[in-house]
Amino acid sequence: MDTSTYLNAVVEQTDTFAGWVDGKDASAPVPTCPKWTLADLVEHVGATQRMVAMLVGERLSEPSSAFARQASAPADSAQWGAWLTEGVAEAKQAFDGVTDDTPVWDPSGAEAGVPFWSRRLFGEACIHRADAASAVGQQYELAPEYAVGATEDWLDTMTSRGYWENRPDYADAMRGNGQTLHVHATDAPGEWLARREADQIVLERTHGKADLAVRGPATDLMLVLSRRRPLNESPGLEVHGDRALLEHWLEHMDWVTD
Repeated sequence: MDTSTYLNAVVEQTDTFAGWVDGKDASAPVPTCPKWTLADLVEHVGATQRMVAMLVGERLSEPSSAFARQASAPADSAQWGAWLTEGVAEAKQAFDGVTDDTPVWDPSGAEAGVPFWSRRLFGEACIHRADAASAVGQQYELAPEYAVGATEDWLDTMTSRGYWENRPDYADAMRGNGQTLHVHATDAPGEWLARREADQIVLERTHGKADLAVRGPATDLMLVLSRRRPLNESPGLEVHGDRALLEHWLEHMDWVTD
């Protein structure tokens, strides 16, 4: 998907999210993010979208001023729907005013800030809508091609040079000597091969033999990899190889819930 397609999907996902949470109990727990209440989840989604709107709209080369202006969600949950839809509209407008090569801070280290943030907002919207579904009792469904895109975002972020360098605890846990993980979506095109090295995780978009492989519907893969659904509660997924090695990957892939 390109930047425009990602942002259209972000608006769509956020509008659904907003409708689900508007007027709900702010203190309700979020089962998929045990440390969060529904108010925490709403604020995270809306504040992140506004922060990215500032980064992109103001073409910031470093994030301190955007971080310093973090937005707060309304205390009255009856205002959440409007606050969320206004925030995602700001983000869409910011991206409409730039091109993919506009210089914007890129925490991944790839120096492609606009494409990075468009896909990052997309991944956030897909995964946090699953969080909202768990909190308010909604049925969560996601088109397989969207789930592939969100999985791609998750894996790319978790294997990026910037993430490795900024999370030394993660880097220490994930150093390896060639251990491989193959992820394969069965209902939409999407395959990845990740390899743990001493100083990085190498990610390729390919099929290949691996120490362990996990395959199944794209939404199931996304929810398990993002730690929104336990592996043992995902009978639609097939695991081949060293299951303990997969559990090690999952234990440390805790970016969004951390």
